[in-house]
Amino acid sequence: MDMTDTRFIASQLPAAAAPPAALEIIGVRKDFEAFSALRDVHLRVNPGEMLCFLGPSGCGKTTLLRIIAGLETQTAGQILQNGKDVSWLSPDKRDYGIVFQSYALFPNLSIAENVGYGLVNSRAKRAEIKARVEELLKLVGLPTSGGKYPSQLSGGQQQRVALARALATRPGLLLLDEPLSALDALERIRLRGEIRRLQKQVGITTIMVTHDQEEALSMADRIVVMNHGVIEQVGTPMDIYEQPATPFVADFVGKVNVLRAVALGNHRFQVGDMELQCDACDGAFAPGDDVNLYLRPEDRAVEHLNDDTPNRLQAKVTKVEFLGGLCIAEVTADALHGQTLGLHFSLNQLHDLDIREGHTIDIALRANRIRAFPVRMTQS
Repeated sequence: MDMTDTRFIASQLPAAAAPPAALEIIGVRKDFEAFSALRDVHLRVNPGEMLCFLGPSGCGKTTLLRIIAGLETQTAGQILQNGKDVSWLSPDKRDYGIVFQSYALFPNLSIAENVGYGLVNSRAKRAEIKARVEELLKLVGLPTSGGKYPSQLSGGQQQRVALARALATRPGLLLLDEPLSALDALERIRLRGEIRRLQKQVGITTIMVTHDQEEALSMADRIVVMNHGVIEQVGTPMDIYEQPATPFVADFVGKVNVLRAVALGNHRFQVGDMELQCDACDGAFAPGDDVNLYLRPEDRAVEHLNDDTPNRLQAKVTKVEFLGGLCIAEVTADALHGQTLGLHFSLNQLHDLDIREGHTIDIALRANRIRAFPVRMTQS
């Protein structure tokens, strides 16, 4: 047999089947009488990744998490875990651990007993339980707290215990229901880093519900932005922030400026008396279309400007909000017909460029960072 025959036979072999998703959500809908909490949700979760459901209150993110856990029953659709249909299984028949925002620890049990609770129920041997509890308490940074009770620990320490308990049975999926919302700001920042470190170390597929943009951006491999029961966009934190797919995503994730404009064609837009170039816009707008331009506060240039710099204008500083190392200057320009912009500047730039209330500064709006959406989308 020559090489041609070998290649022909190889080409006829079936392709290797792709590994099943750690979790797959197919056409899930949830109705509460006349109200639809979820509408035709489709999502694939990859093994070992950390996924964040992000959205405002009432968007459906917690309902979706509860359906995954079997704590809520979907009106329609399927839930597959590692290729197995678990759509109608009770919670105890599903392979996951869960951490609630309220910790949900048993106050009358010691920390060690709380962590080992699921192992006791699974009839594991006493020595095995003891070893696993010690391993997990060390993993979450509480190696000497096994004999204490929940009331003797801080909120952050109690949440670490809840996390250890969720991991005790070595589940295939970890569900986190706003686990940091009950903590103070500093403890939240500290614990979100620890949760991410543990998730990577253990390698467990994790889904976290949060309404906190910063948590999602700093912790997730991918973010699922939800609104009114549907998924608006799925992507990496960088994609979600830099390339929002809808006006809602642009407005909800991070700060953004919105300018009213009219399309001129060829990636150019009229804003007041000024023509703005928008390299990142897809060119799908017809001349005369009403659009809104979206621009992040940091998407401006203030140094090394010249006559060839696109989108350059003189702006007057009307207000400076001091936030420490990063400040926000509110500026306006006659050319923009009264529309204002909030722009980020470092504290050093504030001093070096003499940015203060009443002063005029030269700025350029970055042509490759402006996003345009039809006005009809922003009003829907």
